[in-house]
This record gives sequence, structure tokens and C-alpha cells, in this order.
Amino acid sequence: MKTIIISLGVLCAFAVFADAQDVTKATVTLEPKSGSQVTGTVTFTKTGDEVRVVADVQNLKPGKHGIHIHEKGDCSAPDAMSAGAHFNPTHQHHDGPTGTERHVGDFGNIEADASGKGHLKWKGKLDLSGPNSIIGKSVIVHEKEDDLKTDPAGNSGARFACGVINAAN
Repeated sequence: MKTIIISLGVLCAFAVFADAQDVTKATVTLEPKSGSQVTGTVTFTKTGDEVRVVADVQNLKPGKHGIHIHEKGDCSAPDAMSAGAHFNPTHQHHDGPTGTERHVGDFGNIEADASGKGHLKWKGKLDLSGPNSIIGKSVIVHEKEDDLKTDPAGNSGARFACGVINAAN
């Protein structure tokens, strides 16, 4: 009887693991933080070996704003500091979206137009499953432009919006 229960437990664990491997899409709903009115959405869609990222953000000050994946899926603090630092499982320096050595999710900047709307498209290597998965992490939109070099966060200022990355399959 004990062997049957253990076998069923292992089978269930494999089923959950197999299901986690099939993540091909994730979504984020950005909520205002630090007294801002910034909102938006971000989608992650696996296409082949890469992930396409599309972000649409509203109520930004016109200009560039840093946008990054952070290590914790916790946006509970009023200033979003509960989301932790940049997600950096490979211990790289901060860089821009095309850097060869960069934090996972260093997307650079999203640029807002005169009406405060920003749109970002990015495509590259991200994991939606496995040990470096972005599922359960958070996306932060910052107050200022990311300088694409300064550790740990590109001098991009306060955290104006935060949302948790959730699997959408």
C-alpha cells in the first residue's frame, strides 16, 4: 500500500512538472506604485527558442522609463520594493536589452509619447519554465530613463508600476 501511495505521489509530481514545461504565454497587469497613476499590460509569448515581449503602458511622463523583470512576484509594498532586485540568476552586470552579459529581463527603456502612452516590443532569450523561469517574478516600470550600465538598476529611479508574471496557457 505504501508503495502505491508513493508511486501515485511521484506520478502526480511528474504530471505537474510536465504541465509547467508547456508554458508558452504569460501576462502581467501593471498597477500604480509610488503615488503614480501608471498602469499597463505586458505579454510574453514563446516563439521557437525565443520569447516575444510586448508592453503597453499608460499615464507615464513623456520620455524614457526603465522596464525590468524583478526577482520576486510581490508588488504589495506601496513603493514596490517588495519585488526585490532585478532578476539576475546568472549574476551578470546591468546592461541594455541587446547586451551579451545582462540581467534577465533588462529590457532597457519604454518611451512614452506626449499623451503618456508607451509601447515596447522585444524578442530574445527568456525562460518560461525551469530554474530560471520568469513565471512568478514581477515587471517594474521605473520613474526615469535606464542608463543601461549602472549596477544594479541603471539609475532609473522610483518604481512607478508593478505586476506579477503569470502563466496564461
